[in-house]
Amino acid sequence: MIELEGVPELIDPVMVAAFEGWNDAGDAASTAVAHLDKEWKGEVFAALDAEDYYDFQVNRPTVWLDGGVRKITWPTTRLSVVRVGGDKPRDLVLVRGIEPSMRWRSFCNELLGFAHELGVELVVILGALLGDTPHTRPVPISGTTSDADLARRMDLEETKYEGPTGIVGILQEACTHAGVPAVSLWAAVPHYVSQPPNPKATLALLNRLEDLIDVRIPLGELAEDARAWQVGVDQLAAEDTEVAEYVQTLEEARDTAELPEASGEAIAREFERYLRRRDGGQPGQPGGHATADGSDSAAYLRDSPGGRAKPPKPPKPEAEAETEPETDDEDSSSED
Repeated sequence: MIELEGVPELIDPVMVAAFEGWNDAGDAASTAVAHLDKEWKGEVFAALDAEDYYDFQVNRPTVWLDGGVRKITWPTTRLSVVRVGGDKPRDLVLVRGIEPSMRWRSFCNELLGFAHELGVELVVILGALLGDTPHTRPVPISGTTSDADLARRMDLEETKYEGPTGIVGILQEACTHAGVPAVSLWAAVPHYVSQPPNPKATLALLNRLEDLIDVRIPLGELAEDARAWQVGVDQLAAEDTEVAEYVQTLEEARDTAELPEASGEAIAREFERYLRRRDGGQPGQPGGHATADGSDSAAYLRDSPGGRAKPPKPPKPEAEAETEPETDDEDSSSED
């Protein structure tokens, strides 16, 4: 049963969703939605019944004290609504939760029920996966859809992915079959520095979302956090010759593969974003940049508390061309 009491009539609503777990390398996607909720002071209006979708031995509830009274927080998926001001105000319906353990079809149908009741015009699902990408370069973001017409209109890739998928891929297909326009935005997180947080990937997702739905997103301290993140990873990589050489190999392959794009569409997109923030932004809102650098935790180059991860054998540069459209629906290297 869907209860929407207290939710006002929304203006051109877009649903933005992210789920912790397999689809969320470095917690980049769930942190992006959390950032939107915090910056725009989202108001939670619904939560899915945790009993229906979660195995509590996999996703444990937590106990906490509130004025000496013990309370329990159950793992679930919550929906909140925020209003984006400016010359063209619009509303965002934010969906933030954990990839469900069971009954995925019912889970997606329940979210689509909310989307229908609220008049959502577009669903944008954020995800992050592990990839062979250097932390020193801009975070690759792939935008994909299963709708050929939507792909042409919004300059997206029509997904051709085949293989294991997670809740991001399932929800996108559910939207497509229900006739709801849906897009997935994926950030590629370096596999050798996979531990969360990854503010650089979060920042890149938010900037791509900003372009997609034509809103200005206040970025707060994300740009500075991203720079700090990269400085930290640079220092850690410099301490390990094997990792440093591997990063250099990834850089060379990436630069060779993206040379044509670097002189064309990508630069134009960055310049348009700069102009929007300089001339069209509202006073007092902090700015940001999709390719901001960064790094911070001393544990980031470790796969486990036991020690440093050994990087795989470096691929040959010619085999390292970006494959963004093929990694749209979680690949097997994504976060567990």
